[in-house]
Amino acid sequence: MAGIAVVTGASSGIGAATAHRLAKDGFDVVAVARRAERLHRLAAETGIRPYVLDVTDDAGVRRFAAELGSCDVLVNNAGGALGADPVAEADAADWERMYSVNVLGTLRMTQALLPLLRAGRGGTIVTVTSTAAFTAYEGGGGYSAAKHAERALAETLRLELCGEPVRVVEVAPGMVRTEEFALNRMRGDAQRAAAVYEGVDRPLTADDVAECVALAVGLPQHVNVDQLVVRPLAQAAQHQLHRGPLFRD
Repeated sequence: MAGIAVVTGASSGIGAATAHRLAKDGFDVVAVARRAERLHRLAAETGIRPYVLDVTDDAGVRRFAAELGSCDVLVNNAGGALGADPVAEADAADWERMYSVNVLGTLRMTQALLPLLRAGRGGTIVTVTSTAAFTAYEGGGGYSAAKHAERALAETLRLELCGEPVRVVEVAPGMVRTEEFALNRMRGDAQRAAAVYEGVDRPLTADDVAECVALAVGLPQHVNVDQLVVRPLAQAAQHQLHRGPLFRD
């Protein structure tokens, strides 16, 4: 089943990879993000439809939904982490920004597009959270709090939509190496960002997570993947990470 798929946070990383992957599966992909130049580059490469939008802009989200007309799949991917400070020293503004994008952005997009998802042959909402959505860790208080809330949103929505042909899927990645996630979190400090992945043999890539999204979306409509947790083999749990050679090339 193909149709119209909306992917948020699509200008880079997991969002861009997911937009590309769903387009390969025949979806008419509408890629949503704030950065116009990157979106138009992605459109030139893949044929997706770019739409410049900040998911924290309530009026902008409502306008987007009104212009869209129909929707079969929504991938709530827009989000991110800011800072790695302990709770005692954390900047409340960072926490507000993470909550605004990860949680309220997901809420706005879901509310705006839900009538369209309900109106079709059967809709699917995929929310990309994180293993931080169910396991806290030092220095991750704000991000983990936001992802816990995003997970609660998805779980509650699934209960509330029981009896309707709309699937609610959560994809929770562990360690994923993208060009921007850790760099943004470390406020542009490339050395600290690189240290996150140092010695880890093959952390997940954005394409790996996109494959998981495509798998969940591509299953028959009566099959709902409630939660798909995906980690690199080197990461057995949040605090159990192997640094060193793992694979023979």
